[in-house]
Amino acid sequence: MNRTQGRDLTIHCIGPIAVPHPLAGSELLDADEVVIHMATIEELRPRADAYAQLLDRAETERMQRFKFDVDRERFLLGHGFARSVLGARLDMPPSAIRYLRGPYGKPYLAQHPLHFNLSDTKDAVAIAVHSSSALGVDIESMARGVDHEAVGTHYFRPEEQRSIAEAVDGKRRFLEFWTRKEAVLKASGVGIMDDLRVLRVDQPVNHLSITHDAFISLAAPNYHVATWHIGETHIVSLATSGPCTKIRFVGV
Repeated sequence: MNRTQGRDLTIHCIGPIAVPHPLAGSELLDADEVVIHMATIEELRPRADAYAQLLDRAETERMQRFKFDVDRERFLLGHGFARSVLGARLDMPPSAIRYLRGPYGKPYLAQHPLHFNLSDTKDAVAIAVHSSSALGVDIESMARGVDHEAVGTHYFRPEEQRSIAEAVDGKRRFLEFWTRKEAVLKASGVGIMDDLRVLRVDQPVNHLSITHDAFISLAAPNYHVATWHIGETHIVSLATSGPCTKIRFVGV
C-alpha cells in the first residue's frame, strides 16, 4: 500500500571512478573510512572449507536451499568472507558473530555500532563496512547476461533510458544505474522494491518524491552515491546517508 502524499528524497551521485584490479590488501584501516572489501569467487574459492566452519545454522540452512551448486558456492564464499571481515574488525572469532535482522531482512550486529552490507554477483563479492553510518553496497559484473534495453524499459525512467541508449557502452551504463538504485534501497533497509522507477540516479543531484510506505518510513532525507569501475569487469556503487570523503577498496 502506498501513501497518498509522498515526501522528498534527494540522491547525490558521483562517478564512475576507475579503480584498478586486483586490489591491494591493507592491515591499517582508518576507523572513519568506509572500507569496501571486494574479492572474486575465484580468489575466495580456496577458502571454501574454512568458511564452511564459520556459518551459523540459519546461514547453512539458507545455503542448502539453493538448487544449484554455483549458487550454494557463491552464498558460502560471500557469507564466509563477510564473517572473516567482521571478525577482524571486531577482534572476535568470525563464527561467534551473531546477526539480527531489520523489518525487511537487512542484517545488523547486536549491540555494536559497526555497520556493514554484503552484495554478490555472478563472479564476485563486495562487503562495505563503516564504524557508525548505515550504508548499502551493490556489485554487478559485465560478465552477467542481461537484456539491458528490455530491463531498462521496465525499471528505469525515460531520462535514464535515454542515457543508456546514448552511451558508448549501454550495458555498462545500465549496470551503473542499477547498482546505484540497489545501493540506495539497501542503505535504507528496504532492500527490494518492485518499481525502481521511483528512484532517479542519472544526474549529479536528483530531487525525488517518494510514496512507498516502507521507503518513506526508513529512507534518509538524502543519499550520497558513488560508483566505481573495478578493473574492466565489475561495477560497484555505495550509498550512504551523508557524504563520505574517506572510502577505500581492499582486496583479499
